[in-house]
Amino acid sequence: MEFVATCPKGFERLLADELRRMGSGRVRPLAGQVSFGDRIEDAYRACLWSRLASRVLVVLARVGAHDADALYEGVSAIPWEGQLAAGATLAVDAHGTNAQLRNTQFVALRVKDAISDRLVAERGVRPVTDTARPDLTVDVRLTGGHATVSIDLAGEPLFRRGYDSRGADGVAPLRPDYAAALLAAGGWREVCDGAGPEGPVLAALWPGQGSVLVEAAGEALDRAPGMLRARWGFTGWAGHDEPAWLSLLEEARARSVAGEGRPCSLLVADDRPGAVASCRQALRAAGVALEPRVVSPDEATGAARAAASALVTCDLSWISDGAPAREAAALAASSGAAGLRVAALARTAALDAALRSEPEVTEVIVGRDPAQVRVYAPRRDVEPPATVEVAGERVPVLVPASDQFARRLAKVARLRARWARREDVSCYRVYDADLPDYAVAIELYEGSETPGRWLQVSEYAAPRGVDPELARRRLLDVLAIAPRALGVAPRDVSVRVRTRARGGSQYADEGRAPERAARGARRDRPGRVELPAGAHLVDEGGLTFEVNFDARHDCGIFLDHRETRSRIREMMKRTQGSRRFLNLFAYTGTATCYAADGGAKFTTTVDLSRPSLDWARRNMARNGFTGPEHEFVQADVLAWVSEQRHTRNRWDLIFCDVPTFSNSARMRKASFDVQRDHVELIIGVSRLLVRGGSAIFSCNLRGFKPDVEKLGRAGVRLTDITDETIPEDFARNRKIHHAYLVERA
Repeated sequence: MEFVATCPKGFERLLADELRRMGSGRVRPLAGQVSFGDRIEDAYRACLWSRLASRVLVVLARVGAHDADALYEGVSAIPWEGQLAAGATLAVDAHGTNAQLRNTQFVALRVKDAISDRLVAERGVRPVTDTARPDLTVDVRLTGGHATVSIDLAGEPLFRRGYDSRGADGVAPLRPDYAAALLAAGGWREVCDGAGPEGPVLAALWPGQGSVLVEAAGEALDRAPGMLRARWGFTGWAGHDEPAWLSLLEEARARSVAGEGRPCSLLVADDRPGAVASCRQALRAAGVALEPRVVSPDEATGAARAAASALVTCDLSWISDGAPAREAAALAASSGAAGLRVAALARTAALDAALRSEPEVTEVIVGRDPAQVRVYAPRRDVEPPATVEVAGERVPVLVPASDQFARRLAKVARLRARWARREDVSCYRVYDADLPDYAVAIELYEGSETPGRWLQVSEYAAPRGVDPELARRRLLDVLAIAPRALGVAPRDVSVRVRTRARGGSQYADEGRAPERAARGARRDRPGRVELPAGAHLVDEGGLTFEVNFDARHDCGIFLDHRETRSRIREMMKRTQGSRRFLNLFAYTGTATCYAADGGAKFTTTVDLSRPSLDWARRNMARNGFTGPEHEFVQADVLAWVSEQRHTRNRWDLIFCDVPTFSNSARMRKASFDVQRDHVELIIGVSRLLVRGGSAIFSCNLRGFKPDVEKLGRAGVRLTDITDETIPEDFARNRKIHHAYLVERA
């Protein structure tokens, strides 16, 4: 017989080694599978003991499959009467396509027809198809013009162990075969074999829902991973050897009994809510009596260093490439494992710098994204991680030169905090690329009604010629240093990473999507304004605003317009007449709040985004501005301005803070470009002013050049007030925005 064990990409070498340890012969790694053995006992042993295989197949034949007819004829020639047990149900699982057979469902249907027709001819009975729980599954894999036809002896995938934990929602699970691959690559079997009377030690950093612990305990206690399974794919196979299977099953039970009571230490370091409970639940579901010890990352690596035989596993696969704040915290915590035997599952190479070592790398796929199993050999000569002193403690960093950033941040933070206290400002920019190599902006937000401090870190695009990996390591160091320097918990750091995409935001945020955050919205006491999940309240200029670092790219308030908003309030105080205010591209309506606070009797807030308008309505209500005199309009601003020019509606003061570029599908025009389209917009805005009224036009395109001549011909006077609207904490970046006073000439 010829057998094949399938596996995820990258597992082939590890699976081949595992099959050899089981005593299988003729082991040959292939792409996504390993060919092995020639006895039915080899296949049964793989089903029962393999932690890395997905399925175990017995190959029946290889047939021509250059088209549907050839496939049908080839499958019909196989003696299915000797494969499908009488009364057994059937399903066909097809993989792969070619030029003529481009649909796997059609391939499966054609194979099923061939099998059914053959059995009708031989037995006079058509087999019953059951795609949900078949007694026998036929596996068909197309490669070019040929198809390999096999019987699936496992039935369900082998990584469905039966102990799947349904733990905390916020903790990503790691599939058991990936957990086993992490352990196998790290040499856990050798660690167990070399352990003394105290047994092996596993220090699991971020084990998630516990599959690493279960697989490690199973290996240490000599328990077959397939013992928990109730159904197998060979039960409907006519070639099944029941005595051989029962003999192997009895052997596995005897080994499990003999392994009970063996010492094994499981250390868990995972600060995600619900992670530890999920680990304990997984161990109980698997019938493992070992109790994990919950420790800090430093305690876990310290125990591994003191043990005679230990392995550190580090699962960072749950950290996506767009979540640098979480990655920075994880890398800092992992740095204590430098010099130890470490097996890590990660999406980036940043752990290399944290552990000061070059690993052996195996490329794998986690979900749909590339990742690596990175194995670091134990070394005595490894240099300790570089550290910098921050607020009286040593913080591990990836780039030794980051001590310059730490010193600079500490200095500017002291000066900025002194200025903020003097000016009664609670939300401000602390650092703005003061060192060119550390090109980030850091903003600090302090809560109003409830205590809290949050950081928003925005990365500037690195100059060409800068090594992207070096730039990323510097960013990770910033995210390790800044929270400690500014007294903010790492979980309260939001990161905006600069991207190259055109249109919309230029940043990618690691927070939740708006619709997810909205589902968790809560309502405060009766009479209070709804505060969505993840939102906080901050003060500015005597007003209260909602900010949210989870829900969207911008947190809800642009700090660089602090002086502009104050100017709007003062202008509104001096306004006579109807005292009407219009806010275009209003976002969350902060300028509308200032205008209302300045005495505006009527306000109109216009934005294309419904969530932004809802946010603006909450900001107004929270500051006591409610009623029909405050209207909120969801509309394409360009089209709305054009429509209003043909009405009698006019406003005393208008604020128009435009995006640099927009190509929303809801706009009437294909796109908006501020440099290209500003003349038309400003002229339209000017026509909505009452006699003697004024508007403030603002944009953040660094190289913006207003066409003063064309505006002048249209009777519009433009006065540059940019310098008067740049706050002191943005003085290093005076091109953060442009602002102009717009008046009718």
